[in-house]
This record gives sequence, structure tokens and C-alpha cells, in this order.
Amino acid sequence: MSHIAPEALERFVEQLFLDAKVSPEVAAVVSRVLVEGDLLGHYTHGVKLAQGYLKDLRNGHAKGDAAHLQIVRQTRAAVLYDADYLLGPYCVEKALDFTAEAARTFGIGVASIRRSHHIACLAAYLQRYTDQDLIPLVLTSDPAVASVAPHGGLDPVYTPNPLGIGIPTGEKPILIDVSMSTITNGLVNKTHQAGGQLEHAALIGPDGVPTRDTAAYFGTPQGAILPLGSLEFGHKGFALGTMVEALTAGLGGFGRKDGVKQWGAAVTVLTFDPAFFGGVEELKAEMDHFVGACLDSRPRVAQQPVRMPGHAGIARRTKAFEQGLQLPEDVLASLRGAASEAGRDWPF
Repeated sequence: MSHIAPEALERFVEQLFLDAKVSPEVAAVVSRVLVEGDLLGHYTHGVKLAQGYLKDLRNGHAKGDAAHLQIVRQTRAAVLYDADYLLGPYCVEKALDFTAEAARTFGIGVASIRRSHHIACLAAYLQRYTDQDLIPLVLTSDPAVASVAPHGGLDPVYTPNPLGIGIPTGEKPILIDVSMSTITNGLVNKTHQAGGQLEHAALIGPDGVPTRDTAAYFGTPQGAILPLGSLEFGHKGFALGTMVEALTAGLGGFGRKDGVKQWGAAVTVLTFDPAFFGGVEELKAEMDHFVGACLDSRPRVAQQPVRMPGHAGIARRTKAFEQGLQLPEDVLASLRGAASEAGRDWPF
């Protein structure tokens, strides 16, 4: 693994997007969000995505001009955007900024985005808003992809349908980024490319048997990712995945029924202002009490205490700014490829 200054990496990635004629404001947000994903340890959803984003820009499957983000309808508290496949991180941050402003007036703001391009790592958006004592919530699905089987079924129908939510506390915020499936598409692809086996039987083959072998997923007929809860409790993950599907593609009015073929996302974001409800300090006091009780819980395995969602990522982020960001070789290879395709030298 190589150590790279996060700021230098962000400038390099931003320049790749500027070279691709992406609007400066879009390039700045996209590069920051991608690097933030790596800072938090989400390597499949960080700068490794840049190569695919740039390829889609070149072939017309993604847009880089901020003007493509259009408002379909809007009130002071809610908005529906059509992004025309503008790069997703910019779309999501614009939506979060709108909902944050609405929340300060009404307690909550809601934004739905249809036809966004891919939106990268959900956790990467959150701390920007928890630092403002707000609670951001991001939900997303990809209408062009079918990888998760409904509970009781064999055929892939929908995506892992993750949600991200940031919760302010008196100290480190809680950053939740979790899929409604056992694992993500990115982990399946990465494991398959490495020729390895999954840690758990998170897939279901066409024979109906759970498996760790990613070859079953890529076979004919195709296998599928199991919903969160696997065979035993998959009805719960399936229900949650259905909820995300409804609140993203359903709410935006554009999704699988429209025969979408290109990589993208249906997104809904909500932001809550605790000051409008029980109060910011009251929220933090309640969450601090909860966090303390969780961390004081006797560990099931000795020397492996309970940790709160996102805290390992925050510690990793702090270390990266002190010592440099460590990127796995597959991420570096993807970035080198992106640089080569853009006609730029690799600077690290």
C-alpha cells in the first residue's frame, strides 16, 4: 500500500475531471467525495470509481456540466430533481444543501433525484452535516442493476439499496452506511476478480443453495446476493430493500419500469434539524448515554470491544491526514489507468 497526502490525491483526481471538461464546481465536489470514501476505508466506493466515471463521461453515459441538474418541482421544504445522469456526488451534495436549509426552517427537508449518475460512498457525505448539528439521511437504488434476490426467490431483482445516516453526538458522530443486502455488488466483484471466496455464504446459486463462491453469481443462470438476514431472516432485509426502492425510484417516478440500461442512481435525501424537535444538546445527551451504554457492554469476544458505526472510519481518516492515505494496489492500479487514459503522468 502507498501513502499519499489526501489533499494531493484530491487535487489530482479533480484535475482528471477538469481535463474531461467537467464543470469546476462539479469536479471539486466529486473529487472530494471520492477521496472521503477512501479516507473512511470504503475502498470499493472511493477514488477507484474515478476511472469508470471518466469512461462514462467520454462515451456520453454521464454528464459533467452542473446545468444538467434541473428542478422538476419545488416547495420550500421539498424538491424533485432530474439530473440527466450528471455525476452523482454533486447531485447528492446539492440535494443535501437544499434539505439542510429547509430543515433549519421547518425541522426537515426532503429531496428526490431521478436519473443521477452513480453517487459513490454514502458515508462520505454525512460528517459535513453532522458537523452542523444536523441529521442527514441518504437512500439510493440503481434502476439499471439487478443483483439481489427477493426473500424466497432465486432471481436477482433489485440492488443492495443502501442507506446512510449521520447522527451528531457530544464527541464523534455516528456514521451509518449499510446495505439492505448481505454484501455489496462491489465486494462480490472485487472477490471474484481476486479469485477468492467470500467470508460468508452471502450468495444464492441457481440451485437455491447459499454459497461463498462468487462463480455462482456470474454463472448462467445468474446467481444473486441474499437480502440482509440471509435465508433465516431475509424477510427483514427484503422489507427494508423494498422500502428504499419505494422512497428512491418510486418517489422520483423513474426506475425499473422505464427499462433503464445505464449506470446510475435513484436517490432520496432527508435532513432533520434536532433544534426544531427536542433540541440539539438534548439529542447529543441522549446519544452520548446510548453510546456509553453500548461501549460498556461486555464484549462477546475478549479484546474485541463494541464499536459504534463509523468510529473506525473516523479514526482511519484522522490517521490518513497525519501519516498519508494508504490505498490498496487495486485502487492504485485503477487510478493509474485513469491517468493513462487521460494522458496524464502518475504523480505519486
